Amino acid sequence: MAATNEPLVIGLFEKRTFSIQYIVADPETRRCAIIDPVLDYDEKSGATATRSADTLLGLVAEHGLTVEWILDTHPHADHFSAAPYLKGRTGAPTAIGAKVVAVQKLWRDIYHLPDFPTDGSQWDRLFADGDTFAIGTIPVRVMHSPGHTLASVTYVASNAAFIHDTLFMPDSGTARCDFPGGSAVALWRSIQAILSLPPETRLFTGHDYQPGGREPLWQSTVAQQARENIHLTKAGSEAEFVAVRTARDRTLPMPKLILHALQVNINGGALPPPEANGKRYLKIPLDALPDAVWG
Repeated sequence: MAATNEPLVIGLFEKRTFSIQYIVADPETRRCAIIDPVLDYDEKSGATATRSADTLLGLVAEHGLTVEWILDTHPHADHFSAAPYLKGRTGAPTAIGAKVVAVQKLWRDIYHLPDFPTDGSQWDRLFADGDTFAIGTIPVRVMHSPGHTLASVTYVASNAAFIHDTLFMPDSGTARCDFPGGSAVALWRSIQAILSLPPETRLFTGHDYQPGGREPLWQSTVAQQARENIHLTKAGSEAEFVAVRTARDRTLPMPKLILHALQVNINGGALPPPEANGKRYLKIPLDALPDAVWG
């Protein structure tokens, strides 16, 4: 996709979950999308808050922008999505990849939610591979990028691509593939599709774990990733990458919020409804991931 006009990208690092939230704006129309917003959650107290989402809204106002889309790249395993809150504040539609229905079916069974709807109706739009839309006058193409999850997508907005949990910064390598529905083979192929974008394409990742204690970073290029990514330089073939990725995944404990977050995020980010006492309750299945490494 040739770059017609370059989007303004604002990244906001959320240090509790090492997540990066994005505002992607068309400088011409001042219309924007918010990508992967975080609803704050403290697992120790069970408290939720909207500080991160409100900071995004403050940046939107500061830059004189209008929110046109609220996008998630996949159902996150390490934080709650703030999409419903932001939709309520802005009126903008929510969207995610169409394969989310497969993730819903998988996790519905894990949580034993027999009446849970698995048709993606919790979002306003589901994007299939190759679908296009616009942020103002900036064209956006959707690439299905499975591997980390079944439903992961990349949003390619002119010369910027939002690549979620596929490639991290070059000194961090690539995303894990050992969640239910994950696949190192699929991730390798998704990465090859991302690396086939023009070399100067700006890549914006979904997390940064600050190796060595460095400051958080989230922007690279296709050329830089191909040249420097520590997992890709070790693996010149699909088989080698799968071996490297699988060996590393066997050493990783599950994210501390995976069982908290997925039940919220397969529901479009909507929290469980209040019960008769006015309180909301999460449902945590025991022994649902029997092969997980203990943290």
